[in-house]
Amino acid sequence: MNETPVPNQHSHPDHAPCNECSVGILHLRHITYFTWLGEELITVPNFPAWICDLCGKREYDERAISWLTMLLSPEAGKPTRRLKRTVKPAAPKRNHPIPPLD
Repeated sequence: MNETPVPNQHSHPDHAPCNECSVGILHLRHITYFTWLGEELITVPNFPAWICDLCGKREYDERAISWLTMLLSPEAGKPTRRLKRTVKPAAPKRNHPIPPLD
């Protein structure tokens, strides 16, 4: 199967051939995206998606999915953990023999 990548800002900005039906055209639309987070339904309005005008296949913008995944992460909003620097021990003092006081 010959797959055409979903358009991005570097390719054609608003449409591409459909990978599913090979006849329709994917158009960039902004829809309400639904996903489950545990047992909670999350809705995201104005989410970018590529939708085929013939078969209805939806492909979601990869960058938007990455951002959403990051925002919905359980670690989102928590301060980042900083690694404590270990203090290097002082160089050992050399025990110089004290010369005799003769």
